[in-house]
Amino acid sequence: MIDLYTWSTPNGRKISIMLEECGLPYTVHPVDINKGQQFEPAFLKISPNNKIPAIVDRSNGQSVFESGAILIYLAEKTAKFLPMDRPRRIATLEWLFFQMASVGPMFGQLHHFLRFNPGKAPYAEERYHTEVKRLYGVMNRRLGEVPYLAGRDYTIADVATFPWVARWEWHRIDWAEYPNVARWYRAIAERPAVQRGYDVPQTGATIALPPL
Repeated sequence: MIDLYTWSTPNGRKISIMLEECGLPYTVHPVDINKGQQFEPAFLKISPNNKIPAIVDRSNGQSVFESGAILIYLAEKTAKFLPMDRPRRIATLEWLFFQMASVGPMFGQLHHFLRFNPGKAPYAEERYHTEVKRLYGVMNRRLGEVPYLAGRDYTIADVATFPWVARWEWHRIDWAEYPNVARWYRAIAERPAVQRGYDVPQTGATIALPPL
């Protein structure tokens, strides 16, 4: 059994989706970041950076924080979604870290300025909007060559990236410019495990699909 400490954010959704994909039983412990629950001492013990998500694996007592590390841990625990042969494994880790280092931080900054604080910092809005569109372009080129980010197979790189793209309505993009991302996004959105894991903890969240 996995104890999952999470909230309804892209980073949180990565892990609930991964748990559903792996078929691992888990118990959800909501950490309401709007109420500052991530700063409570009990949560600090398993997440030193005071951020969700975090897990505790009851089978061995192992706690893990940081979503990328959790995805790798769960993939290795179940031998799923992280190939063992070296070239495919390296490709998966490359695109996982692309999400961790670029997609997450840049999309998150765009959300902060363009979604939640519009008009307060025009320079920041333009800067992050330009960068987010560039990252969509990077993904679009890659997905024009292969079905999934790491290659032929669905991996933790896709699990990590999908929930950020799922907030595409906040990004003010023209889907006509990114048809390969749209194809990839729709394919992942149709996966039953993704649909189950997306609304954890349950708030009634649904996956928005891009226009045809």
